[in-house]
Amino acid sequence: MTFPEKMSGVILNGHGSPEMLEWRDDLAFPVPRDDDVIVRVGAAGVNNTDINTRTAWYSKGEAEAGDATWSGTPLTFPRIQGADVCGRVVAVGAAIDPSRIGERILIEPCIREANGDTLEMPWYFGSECDGGFAQYTRVAARHAYAIKSDLTDVELASFPCSYSTAENMLARANVSKNETILVTGASGGVGSATVQLAQARGAKVIAITSASKAQNLLELGAMKTLDRGDDLVAEIGTSSVDVVIDLVAGAKWPSLLEVLRPGGRYAVAGAIGGPIVELDIRTLYLKDLSFFGCTVLEPQVFGNLVGRIERKEIVRLVAETYPLRDIATAQTAFSEKGHIGKIVLEMS
Repeated sequence: MTFPEKMSGVILNGHGSPEMLEWRDDLAFPVPRDDDVIVRVGAAGVNNTDINTRTAWYSKGEAEAGDATWSGTPLTFPRIQGADVCGRVVAVGAAIDPSRIGERILIEPCIREANGDTLEMPWYFGSECDGGFAQYTRVAARHAYAIKSDLTDVELASFPCSYSTAENMLARANVSKNETILVTGASGGVGSATVQLAQARGAKVIAITSASKAQNLLELGAMKTLDRGDDLVAEIGTSSVDVVIDLVAGAKWPSLLEVLRPGGRYAVAGAIGGPIVELDIRTLYLKDLSFFGCTVLEPQVFGNLVGRIERKEIVRLVAETYPLRDIATAQTAFSEKGHIGKIVLEMS
Protein backbone atom coordinates (compact mmCIF):
# COMPACT_ATOMS: atom_id res chain seq x y z
CA MET A 1 0.00 0.00 0.00
CA THR A 2 1.32 3.44 -0.93
CA PHE A 3 0.93 6.19 1.65
CA PRO A 4 0.96 9.95 1.18
CA GLU A 5 3.82 12.05 2.48
CA LYS A 6 1.36 14.45 4.10
CA MET A 7 -1.93 14.12 5.97
CA SER A 8 -4.62 16.31 7.50
CA GLY A 9 -5.28 16.89 11.18
CA VAL A 10 -5.42 19.36 14.04
CA ILE A 11 -2.37 20.58 15.92
CA LEU A 12 -2.10 22.35 19.25
CA ASN A 13 0.32 25.27 18.85
CA GLY A 14 0.65 26.17 22.53
CA HIS A 15 -1.18 26.62 25.81
CA GLY A 16 -4.24 28.81 25.73
CA SER A 17 -7.72 29.17 24.25
CA PRO A 18 -9.25 27.05 21.45
CA GLU A 19 -7.59 29.45 18.99
CA MET A 20 -4.40 27.49 19.69
CA LEU A 21 -5.93 24.58 17.74
CA GLU A 22 -5.18 24.68 14.00
CA TRP A 23 -6.36 22.53 11.10
CA ARG A 24 -3.50 21.57 8.79
CA ASP A 25 -3.32 19.66 5.51
CA ASP A 26 0.48 19.38 5.46
CA LEU A 27 1.25 17.25 8.51
CA ALA A 28 4.00 14.67 8.06
CA PHE A 29 2.74 11.10 7.64
CA PRO A 30 3.96 9.06 10.65
CA VAL A 31 6.75 6.55 10.03
CA PRO A 32 6.68 3.36 12.12
CA ARG A 33 9.61 2.24 14.24
CA ASP A 34 10.26 -1.49 14.53
CA ASP A 35 7.64 -2.14 17.25
CA ASP A 36 4.99 0.31 16.02
CA VAL A 37 1.81 0.17 14.00
CA ILE A 38 0.32 2.93 11.88
CA VAL A 39 -3.41 3.40 12.39
CA ARG A 40 -5.89 5.06 10.07
CA VAL A 41 -8.08 6.94 12.55
CA GLY A 42 -11.82 6.44 12.18
CA ALA A 43 -12.97 8.50 15.16
CA ALA A 44 -11.52 10.07 18.29
CA GLY A 45 -13.26 11.18 21.46
CA VAL A 46 -12.96 14.49 23.29
CA ASN A 47 -11.92 14.31 26.94
CA ASN A 48 -10.83 16.42 29.88
CA THR A 49 -7.15 15.69 29.35
CA ASP A 50 -7.17 17.35 25.91
CA ILE A 51 -8.56 20.55 27.38
CA ASN A 52 -6.52 20.41 30.59
CA THR A 53 -3.33 20.03 28.56
CA ARG A 54 -4.25 22.89 26.24
CA THR A 55 -5.04 25.24 29.13
CA ALA A 56 -1.99 24.14 31.19
CA TRP A 57 -4.35 23.07 34.00
CA TYR A 58 -1.90 20.36 35.10
CA SER A 59 0.79 22.92 35.81
CA LYS A 60 1.15 23.72 39.52
CA GLY A 61 2.99 26.91 38.67
CA GLU A 62 3.66 28.69 35.40
CA ALA A 63 3.05 26.65 32.27
CA GLU A 64 6.50 27.67 31.07
CA ALA A 65 7.95 25.65 33.94
CA GLY A 66 7.36 22.57 31.81
CA ASP A 67 4.99 20.55 34.01
CA ALA A 68 1.78 21.25 32.10
CA THR A 69 1.06 17.60 31.27
CA TRP A 70 -0.39 15.01 33.62
CA SER A 71 2.93 13.13 33.90
CA GLY A 72 5.05 16.24 34.46
CA THR A 73 7.00 15.53 31.26
CA PRO A 74 7.59 18.80 29.40
CA LEU A 75 5.17 19.30 26.52
CA THR A 76 6.53 20.26 23.13
CA PHE A 77 4.65 22.05 20.36
CA PRO A 78 3.14 21.61 17.91
CA ARG A 79 1.34 18.56 19.27
CA ILE A 80 -1.39 16.38 17.76
CA GLN A 81 -3.72 15.60 20.66
CA GLY A 82 -6.40 12.91 20.89
CA ALA A 83 -6.30 9.88 23.19
CA ASP A 84 -9.66 8.17 22.45
CA VAL A 85 -8.91 6.41 19.17
CA CYS A 86 -10.69 3.78 17.11
CA GLY A 87 -9.24 2.87 13.73
CA ARG A 88 -7.56 0.21 11.60
CA VAL A 89 -3.92 -0.84 11.29
CA VAL A 90 -2.60 0.08 7.86
CA ALA A 91 1.15 -0.50 8.32
CA VAL A 92 3.49 -2.17 10.80
CA GLY A 93 7.10 -1.88 11.88
CA ALA A 94 9.76 -4.45 11.02
CA ALA A 95 9.26 -6.41 14.27
CA ILE A 96 5.47 -6.69 13.99
CA ASP A 97 3.59 -9.50 12.24
CA PRO A 98 2.19 -8.14 8.95
CA SER A 99 -1.01 -10.09 9.60
CA ARG A 100 -2.01 -7.26 11.92
CA ILE A 101 -2.60 -5.02 8.89
CA GLY A 102 -6.33 -4.57 8.55
CA GLU A 103 -7.09 -5.14 12.24
CA ARG A 104 -9.72 -2.93 13.78
CA ILE A 105 -8.26 -1.57 16.99
CA LEU A 106 -8.70 0.61 20.05
CA ILE A 107 -5.64 2.41 21.37
CA GLU A 108 -4.83 2.10 25.06
CA PRO A 109 -4.52 5.76 26.15
CA CYS A 110 -2.00 5.23 28.96
CA ILE A 111 1.12 4.05 27.15
CA ARG A 112 4.26 2.43 28.55
CA GLU A 113 6.23 2.31 25.30
CA ALA A 114 6.90 5.08 22.79
CA ASN A 115 9.55 5.90 20.22
CA GLY A 116 11.05 2.44 20.69
CA ASP A 117 11.65 2.93 24.41
CA THR A 118 10.04 1.52 27.54
CA LEU A 119 8.90 4.50 29.59
CA GLU A 120 9.83 4.91 33.24
CA MET A 121 6.73 7.05 33.74
CA PRO A 122 3.87 6.18 31.36
CA TRP A 123 2.73 8.81 28.87
CA TYR A 124 -0.74 9.82 27.85
CA PHE A 125 -1.43 9.30 24.17
CA GLY A 126 -1.85 12.70 22.52
CA SER A 127 -0.12 14.51 25.37
CA GLU A 128 3.53 13.53 25.68
CA CYS A 129 3.42 12.13 22.14
CA ASP A 130 1.23 12.73 19.10
CA GLY A 131 -2.24 11.22 19.22
CA GLY A 132 -5.33 10.67 17.13
CA PHE A 133 -6.66 14.05 15.99
CA ALA A 134 -5.38 13.35 12.47
CA GLN A 135 -5.98 10.98 9.58
CA TYR A 136 -3.24 8.62 10.77
CA THR A 137 -1.37 8.03 14.00
CA ARG A 138 1.54 5.92 15.25
CA VAL A 139 1.59 3.84 18.43
CA ALA A 140 3.55 0.91 19.86
CA ALA A 141 1.82 -2.27 18.72
CA ARG A 142 1.33 -3.47 22.31
CA HIS A 143 -1.04 -0.54 22.87
CA ALA A 144 -3.19 -1.23 19.79
CA TYR A 145 -5.82 -3.74 20.96
CA ALA A 146 -7.69 -5.73 18.34
CA ILE A 147 -11.45 -5.57 18.83
CA LYS A 148 -14.33 -7.47 17.25
CA SER A 149 -17.54 -5.48 17.49
CA ASP A 150 -20.51 -4.44 15.39
CA LEU A 151 -20.36 -0.93 16.88
CA THR A 152 -19.34 2.00 14.66
CA ASP A 153 -15.98 3.75 14.96
CA VAL A 154 -17.71 6.68 16.66
CA GLU A 155 -19.33 4.38 19.19
CA LEU A 156 -16.10 2.54 19.92
CA ALA A 157 -14.16 5.79 20.27
CA SER A 158 -16.42 6.67 23.20
CA PHE A 159 -14.84 3.93 25.34
CA PRO A 160 -11.03 4.08 25.73
CA CYS A 161 -10.28 6.94 28.13
CA SER A 162 -13.50 7.18 30.12
CA TYR A 163 -14.12 3.49 30.58
CA SER A 164 -10.50 2.51 31.21
CA THR A 165 -10.21 5.29 33.80
CA ALA A 166 -13.41 4.08 35.47
CA GLU A 167 -12.36 0.42 35.38
CA ASN A 168 -8.94 1.33 36.77
CA MET A 169 -10.45 3.21 39.72
CA LEU A 170 -12.79 0.33 40.52
CA ALA A 171 -9.91 -2.14 40.27
CA ARG A 172 -7.58 -0.05 42.45
CA ALA A 173 -10.31 0.34 45.08
CA ASN A 174 -11.12 -3.39 44.81
CA VAL A 175 -14.84 -2.81 44.41
CA SER A 176 -16.80 -6.02 44.92
CA LYS A 177 -20.32 -7.38 44.88
CA ASN A 178 -22.91 -5.82 47.22
CA GLU A 179 -20.68 -2.90 48.22
CA THR A 180 -22.16 0.60 48.13
CA ILE A 181 -20.33 3.02 45.85
CA LEU A 182 -20.75 6.80 45.72
CA VAL A 183 -19.83 8.32 42.33
CA THR A 184 -19.32 12.06 41.88
CA GLY A 185 -19.65 13.71 38.47
CA ALA A 186 -21.74 10.72 37.46
CA SER A 187 -23.15 12.12 34.21
CA GLY A 188 -19.78 12.74 32.56
CA GLY A 189 -17.87 10.25 30.45
CA VAL A 190 -15.92 8.68 33.31
CA GLY A 191 -18.79 8.98 35.77
CA SER A 192 -21.38 7.29 33.55
CA ALA A 193 -18.83 4.58 32.74
CA THR A 194 -18.23 4.06 36.46
CA VAL A 195 -21.94 3.61 37.10
CA GLN A 196 -22.12 0.88 34.48
CA LEU A 197 -18.90 -0.89 35.42
CA ALA A 198 -19.63 -0.83 39.16
CA GLN A 199 -23.11 -2.19 38.55
CA ALA A 200 -21.56 -4.93 36.37
CA ARG A 201 -19.47 -5.93 39.40
CA GLY A 202 -22.62 -6.28 41.47
CA ALA A 203 -22.07 -3.09 43.47
CA LYS A 204 -24.85 -0.71 44.50
CA VAL A 205 -24.30 2.75 43.07
CA ILE A 206 -25.30 6.15 44.41
CA ALA A 207 -24.72 8.73 41.66
CA ILE A 208 -24.25 12.47 42.20
CA THR A 209 -25.56 14.44 39.23
CA SER A 210 -27.99 17.21 38.30
CA ALA A 211 -31.75 16.72 38.56
CA SER A 212 -32.11 16.90 34.78
CA LYS A 213 -29.83 13.88 34.33
CA ALA A 214 -30.97 11.76 37.28
CA GLN A 215 -33.29 9.52 35.30
CA ASN A 216 -30.54 8.71 32.79
CA LEU A 217 -28.26 7.54 35.60
CA LEU A 218 -31.00 5.37 37.09
CA GLU A 219 -31.48 3.76 33.69
CA LEU A 220 -27.74 3.02 33.55
CA GLY A 221 -27.96 1.11 36.82
CA ALA A 222 -27.66 3.57 39.72
CA MET A 223 -29.90 2.58 42.65
CA LYS A 224 -30.17 6.20 43.82
CA THR A 225 -29.17 9.67 42.65
CA LEU A 226 -28.30 12.79 44.61
CA ASP A 227 -28.21 16.38 43.40
CA ARG A 228 -24.88 18.17 43.28
CA GLY A 229 -26.10 20.68 45.85
CA ASP A 230 -27.36 18.09 48.35
CA ASP A 231 -25.92 17.74 51.84
CA LEU A 232 -24.45 14.24 51.55
CA VAL A 233 -24.42 13.51 55.27
CA ALA A 234 -28.04 14.58 55.61
CA GLU A 235 -29.11 12.53 52.58
CA ILE A 236 -27.29 9.24 53.12
CA GLY A 237 -25.75 9.53 56.61
CA THR A 238 -22.26 9.27 57.98
CA SER A 239 -20.30 6.06 57.42
CA SER A 240 -22.78 4.82 54.85
CA VAL A 241 -20.72 3.89 51.76
CA ASP A 242 -17.83 1.50 51.17
CA VAL A 243 -16.12 3.32 48.31
CA VAL A 244 -16.10 6.86 46.90
CA ILE A 245 -15.17 7.25 43.24
CA ASP A 246 -14.40 10.96 42.87
CA LEU A 247 -14.01 13.01 39.71
CA VAL A 248 -14.94 16.39 41.17
CA ALA A 249 -13.13 17.27 44.43
CA GLY A 250 -13.93 20.95 45.15
CA ALA A 251 -15.32 22.69 48.22
CA LYS A 252 -17.64 19.86 49.31
CA TRP A 253 -14.83 17.29 49.33
CA PRO A 254 -14.67 16.79 53.15
CA SER A 255 -18.20 15.36 53.14
CA LEU A 256 -17.02 12.54 50.87
CA LEU A 257 -14.85 11.24 53.70
CA GLU A 258 -17.62 11.71 56.25
CA VAL A 259 -19.92 9.32 54.38
CA LEU A 260 -17.22 6.65 54.01
CA ARG A 261 -17.45 3.74 56.41
CA PRO A 262 -14.46 2.90 58.65
CA GLY A 263 -12.01 1.06 56.45
CA GLY A 264 -13.52 2.66 53.36
CA ARG A 265 -11.67 3.43 50.15
CA TYR A 266 -11.46 6.70 48.23
CA ALA A 267 -10.30 6.71 44.60
CA VAL A 268 -9.80 9.87 42.55
CA ALA A 269 -9.03 10.60 38.90
CA GLY A 270 -10.31 14.13 38.42
CA ALA A 271 -10.90 17.48 40.08
CA ILE A 272 -13.32 19.40 37.88
CA GLY A 273 -14.80 21.11 40.95
CA GLY A 274 -11.39 22.43 42.03
CA PRO A 275 -8.08 20.67 42.84
CA ILE A 276 -7.43 22.25 46.26
CA VAL A 277 -9.40 20.64 49.10
CA GLU A 278 -9.45 20.74 52.89
CA LEU A 279 -8.50 17.54 54.70
CA ASP A 280 -8.95 16.92 58.41
CA ILE A 281 -6.21 14.35 58.81
CA ARG A 282 -8.02 12.90 61.82
CA THR A 283 -10.81 11.66 59.57
CA LEU A 284 -8.26 9.84 57.43
CA TYR A 285 -6.51 7.96 60.20
CA LEU A 286 -9.29 7.51 62.75
CA LYS A 287 -11.52 5.91 60.10
CA ASP A 288 -8.63 3.85 58.66
CA LEU A 289 -9.37 5.10 55.16
CA SER A 290 -7.37 4.16 52.08
CA PHE A 291 -6.71 6.71 49.33
CA PHE A 292 -5.99 5.84 45.70
CA GLY A 293 -4.77 8.38 43.18
CA CYS A 294 -5.55 6.80 39.80
CA THR A 295 -3.82 7.85 36.59
CA VAL A 296 -1.63 5.01 35.34
CA LEU A 297 -3.71 2.03 34.22
CA GLU A 298 -3.09 -1.31 35.84
CA PRO A 299 -1.72 -3.71 33.18
CA GLN A 300 -4.88 -5.81 32.94
CA VAL A 301 -7.40 -2.97 32.79
CA PHE A 302 -7.56 -2.16 29.07
CA GLY A 303 -7.67 -5.77 27.97
CA ASN A 304 -10.49 -6.38 30.44
CA LEU A 305 -12.35 -3.38 29.04
CA VAL A 306 -12.05 -4.62 25.46
CA GLY A 307 -13.50 -7.94 26.61
CA ARG A 308 -16.47 -6.22 28.25
CA ILE A 309 -17.15 -4.28 25.03
CA GLU A 310 -17.00 -7.42 22.91
CA ARG A 311 -19.34 -9.24 25.31
CA LYS A 312 -21.73 -6.24 25.26
CA GLU A 313 -21.63 -5.93 29.05
CA ILE A 314 -21.52 -2.13 28.82
CA VAL A 315 -23.26 0.32 26.55
CA ARG A 316 -21.84 3.18 24.49
CA LEU A 317 -22.96 6.68 25.39
CA VAL A 318 -22.34 9.07 22.51
CA ALA A 319 -23.82 12.49 23.27
CA GLU A 320 -22.77 14.37 20.12
CA THR A 321 -20.50 14.03 17.11
CA TYR A 322 -18.58 16.70 15.20
CA PRO A 323 -16.22 16.71 12.24
CA LEU A 324 -12.59 16.97 13.35
CA ARG A 325 -12.39 20.41 11.74
CA ASP A 326 -14.95 21.61 14.32
CA ILE A 327 -12.84 20.57 17.30
CA ALA A 328 -13.05 24.01 18.94
CA THR A 329 -16.85 23.88 18.87
CA ALA A 330 -16.77 20.33 20.21
CA GLN A 331 -14.50 21.26 23.09
CA THR A 332 -16.70 24.23 23.96
CA ALA A 333 -19.74 21.93 24.07
CA PHE A 334 -17.76 19.47 26.19
CA SER A 335 -16.79 22.17 28.69
CA GLU A 336 -20.41 23.25 29.12
CA LYS A 337 -21.16 19.80 30.65
CA GLY A 338 -24.68 19.70 29.25
CA HIS A 339 -24.26 16.17 27.92
CA ILE A 340 -24.26 12.62 29.22
CA GLY A 341 -21.50 10.39 27.94
CA LYS A 342 -18.95 11.30 25.27
CA ILE A 343 -18.49 13.82 22.50
CA VAL A 344 -16.71 12.22 19.54
CA LEU A 345 -14.91 13.64 16.50
CA GLU A 346 -15.23 11.97 13.11
CA MET A 347 -12.27 11.98 10.75
CA SER A 348 -14.23 12.07 7.49
